[in-house]
Amino acid sequence: MSEPVEDSPGAAFAAALAGLPGMGPATLVAILRQWPPEEAWARVCEGSLRRPDARGRRAESEQFAWSDDGHPRQPKPAWRDAAGRLDPPQWWAYHAARGIRVTWPGQPSYPRALAMDHQLPGVLFWRGSLAWLDSPCVALVGTRRASPDGRAVAFEMGRDLAGAGVCVVSGLALGIDAAAHLGALRAGEQTGAAGPVGVAASGVDVVYPRQHARLWGQVVAAGAVLSENLPGRPAQAWRFPSRNRVIAGLVKMVVVVESHSTGGSLITAEAAIARGIDVRVVPGPVHSPASVGSNQLLYDGPGPVRNAQDVLDGLGLFLSAAKDRGAPATSRTENLGAEARTVLDAVGWRPTSLNQIVERPGLTAARAMALLDDLEARGLVGRHHDWWVRRRPS
Repeated sequence: MSEPVEDSPGAAFAAALAGLPGMGPATLVAILRQWPPEEAWARVCEGSLRRPDARGRRAESEQFAWSDDGHPRQPKPAWRDAAGRLDPPQWWAYHAARGIRVTWPGQPSYPRALAMDHQLPGVLFWRGSLAWLDSPCVALVGTRRASPDGRAVAFEMGRDLAGAGVCVVSGLALGIDAAAHLGALRAGEQTGAAGPVGVAASGVDVVYPRQHARLWGQVVAAGAVLSENLPGRPAQAWRFPSRNRVIAGLVKMVVVVESHSTGGSLITAEAAIARGIDVRVVPGPVHSPASVGSNQLLYDGPGPVRNAQDVLDGLGLFLSAAKDRGAPATSRTENLGAEARTVLDAVGWRPTSLNQIVERPGLTAARAMALLDDLEARGLVGRHHDWWVRRRPS
């Protein structure tokens, strides 16, 4: 699914307004609701529309350009000076030529799920196709320091949800986010599969983390990458919680696959709960640090999910038996020798140490390692530092 790159006449000015120093989403939304982007930019250039001061921030949605007595504030040079150094049409033409687009509230391309949000983004930049957001959307989120089991669950759930026509939304981060996107991309080979959408804290042309350059390209080609941040801008710490509220606002359900005691996935879950959006949790081992936060969230109330079918049931959708990947495949285990089967049985579906694996079948450590390497090559087990875990074959 693709979209031609064509912008409304105000696109360059809406994008330029978003780049003014100190411009926040609430201020930008208020400005764009009162004036077309071109007129708002002209007011900035002439100095009649300026950056709100600290006293005016509380009422910025109504009084961003006016003093308490109803008279225009004296122009402050910050916005006017910044605007004087930029030619919006020329600046935006460069980014549009690279396939970047922009939308804002009231535009046909603005995601419908965000239109009534109480913290809606003032502008969104994207590459790819936002049309996938018209599908049922589910966020799969979790820790960057994921266990092999957590990554396997996120991959399988992303694959099966996308294969069922559900748009998988996540944050393009290491760990669970990446596994969910990779699973959704794997499903792209199926007819009727939905493309994934990644929500970035950096500009849509600034890959973060850098090792995900290939993943970003694949997500753009199959779905979309979007961000509130301007093109060319790096990720900043404060933008990650802001990004997480966008993820929550786009979806019908947030699934926390795995989370430490603190982390962005819990912020996403909190943002979803505040919006009345369903939150579900994949239960994890009680002794695993990677599941402390998600298990606490599960204890506090949100219901559990085990696989894509549970998510679809929660959404009131149906996954056909042909697409149900819940049962373990056997094709890769049929030709295993007796020792390999013994080792595979010794490796649990939760992280298992080498000592535990060796104790059960009574093999030497060297022989067990050789068999584990072979099982890993077959995709039947995964390794995370000194721990091993079973995997369902794709």
